[in-house]
Amino acid sequence: MKNGKEWLLGAALFASFGALGQAPTESVLKELRQNEMKYGDAAQQIWNFAEVGYQEEKSSALLQNMLRQEGFTVQAGVAGIPTAFVATFGQGQPVIGILAEYDALPGLSQEAKPTQKALKEGAAGHACGHHLFGVGSVASAVATKNWLVANKHPGTIKLYGTPAEEGGSGKVYMVREGLFDGVDAVLHWHPGSDNSAAASSSLANISAKFRFRGVAAHAAASPERGRSALDGVEAMNFMINMMREHIPADGRIHYIITSGGKAPNVVPDYAEVYYYARHPNREVVKDMWARMVKASEGAALGTGTSVEHEIIGGVHELLPLDALAKVMDANLRKVGGIKYDESELAFARQIHPSFGPNAPAISSAATVQPYALERTGMGSTDVGDVSWTVPTVGLRTATWVPGTAAHSWQAVAAGGTSIGRKGMLVAAQTLALTAIDLFQNPKLLSEAKAEFEQKRGKNFKYEALLGNRPPALDYRK
Repeated sequence: MKNGKEWLLGAALFASFGALGQAPTESVLKELRQNEMKYGDAAQQIWNFAEVGYQEEKSSALLQNMLRQEGFTVQAGVAGIPTAFVATFGQGQPVIGILAEYDALPGLSQEAKPTQKALKEGAAGHACGHHLFGVGSVASAVATKNWLVANKHPGTIKLYGTPAEEGGSGKVYMVREGLFDGVDAVLHWHPGSDNSAAASSSLANISAKFRFRGVAAHAAASPERGRSALDGVEAMNFMINMMREHIPADGRIHYIITSGGKAPNVVPDYAEVYYYARHPNREVVKDMWARMVKASEGAALGTGTSVEHEIIGGVHELLPLDALAKVMDANLRKVGGIKYDESELAFARQIHPSFGPNAPAISSAATVQPYALERTGMGSTDVGDVSWTVPTVGLRTATWVPGTAAHSWQAVAAGGTSIGRKGMLVAAQTLALTAIDLFQNPKLLSEAKAEFEQKRGKNFKYEALLGNRPPALDYRK
């Protein structure tokens, strides 16, 4: 809480700017700059934890403690997920939510250096930058809270701790639980290799593990007595790969064999394959998925095995809103891009050749991409389900060297350096400015709500693509 003199100064500034519809935001930007190293240290801790989906115990606890220390009330273990939480400050309307992610990806351990070398072979790594995502969102929530207090402004800020974005669909269970009911707008961001607040969509996604069961036998002495579960998996994969020719060109199907037997001289009685299906329209994904399930059944029939599948995740495509995206874009331009110092330039120059011949210039990290309306990204995110429940807007910032691919060792490396921290600061500042705009200007929220209702349609009814299953807490085990 500010002292009396500081509060009077803040109130006077607020009154002088309020008539013009402007916010005294320089103090907010200054506060975040002054705390850059503190938030950078927290992000580095989560980078070191590198906990995968639904196992982010240390990461979640760190973020919760930061928020409690700032006066937020924290409700932990929400939606049946031990590492999910909602932190709340303030009272009354409007209610603005900010999303925070913090899960790592398996098998992508990497040192914070511009050459490929794992910290620990086979371990997880933050190849999607969620260590920065989580802390940057907390930083913006705290800065917005401080602005509310300084200006005695009504409203509520909620920070949503959302685990297992990488395939675990953590936010879907939180949506299904009604945790976003009564929220006026939700803000989010994502690490990247450039700076943009375009009104972007994404790919809807359904994923599942298909488990085939057969009959074990000696592969040489009595193969006729066996029925290979691996044959079932391979037959399914063969049919799915033929199916690719007959799905929409913007559809995506990918898989890994997670279990294929234990020894070549034993006919496998169990095998498992893990599939994703994606498309910009969830209805097309549903159709693709139904055909994939039929392929699994045909594979089992043809190989004398049986099959069952467990839906692991399912997310809607993002619903972009131009009304909110333009506000976010304006604030990103106000904050600006990322400026490298000499050591960061040296890191960037060394890692840049690993991106190939067509990588964008390193200098593009300092710029903001042109605003674009309803561009479709080729990734999937459970933010999509949130966006069909409440008006939602996001951005990305250059936490990685321009040209870096997500889910790569290069992303882990840059995310563990000051390059990642600087990109996180840009995101935190932009989110805070946008939240303050929404608190101050009810017209922005009403315009966003009108666009939201128009795009959803009168008869829209939310249904989770993963059905009624409980959270898949063991999907990474």
